[in-house]
Amino acid sequence: MSAALAAKDFATDQEVRWCPGCGDYAILRCVQKTLAEAGASPENTVFVSGIGCSSRFPYYMNTYGFHGIHGRAPAIATGLKLANPALDVWVITGDGDGLSIGGNHLLHALRRNVGLKILLFNNEIYGLTKGQYSPTSVPGTRSPSSPEGSIDQPLSPCLFALGCGARFIARGIDTDNKHLGSVLHEVHDYRGAAFVEIFQNCPVYNDNVFEAFTDRKTAATTQIHVKHGEPLLFGENNSQGLRVNSTTLSLELVDLTDSSQKSSSITIFDETNKTLAQMLLSMEGPGFPVALGIIYRQPGAVFEDSFSTQPPPEIRAGEGVDQWMRKARTWTVKG
Repeated sequence: MSAALAAKDFATDQEVRWCPGCGDYAILRCVQKTLAEAGASPENTVFVSGIGCSSRFPYYMNTYGFHGIHGRAPAIATGLKLANPALDVWVITGDGDGLSIGGNHLLHALRRNVGLKILLFNNEIYGLTKGQYSPTSVPGTRSPSSPEGSIDQPLSPCLFALGCGARFIARGIDTDNKHLGSVLHEVHDYRGAAFVEIFQNCPVYNDNVFEAFTDRKTAATTQIHVKHGEPLLFGENNSQGLRVNSTTLSLELVDLTDSSQKSSSITIFDETNKTLAQMLLSMEGPGFPVALGIIYRQPGAVFEDSFSTQPPPEIRAGEGVDQWMRKARTWTVKG
């Protein structure tokens, strides 16, 4: 039996080059630590990325890796998983890479439930190409491509994933190593497409964009860490809660410091409830927290399992591929 690996065993000798203070450093360390704790083997692990700051990730992982082109990481990763289902395939992407040019590829990887572990770093900006607004940027974002402020409505990565039919959707924060690590452990053990949005700070082009809920001084009232089978409580000493309004089919705030409010009215979180997941991901407005953790998990048929049961095309011995392909209707164009 081989000796247990440590986080440093998943690090390469390459100089890690992101801007000082970038949240990617914390995510990298968390992933390396998680893989070591989970007993992963470098020779059985692959990291695939597209283009962007986050996409430098494969260079820093002592595993197999593939640095692809813009938005195509899910397609490359799908091919790897189908060719060798035993591989542990991770996709590293960003809000620009995965939700703009790569949106189509991400959609199909999720709806097919390909066994990929997809980490989307969301900093609401294009970092590598010098600060243009991205699909997740809020209206009014000033950037080189929107000097007067963006007028686009932002895309929610997790709501997008839910709409695509993803069966594992989670959220974490770059610098919350303990919580993000617990989510990544679940991702590592999950069979099927696992999608994780990681709120990641870009100190150069969009510094502190998530400060309203990531500031640790106020996190108790601005974040809710959901856990299957437990009530939706948050706030100092769990003084706040969420319950489903059956009329509007949305969540409403409950102030448990009010003696007229009963804790029994608080909704119990069910990670298999897709409608509840949509409510949690759609919360907005004063007083509502940001939902973190595994927000939806409902395992289903895994694409590579179905793919492996399909019979291969029949090619008779001695018949070349070219001959086989020309067996159907073909045309000859004469000059």
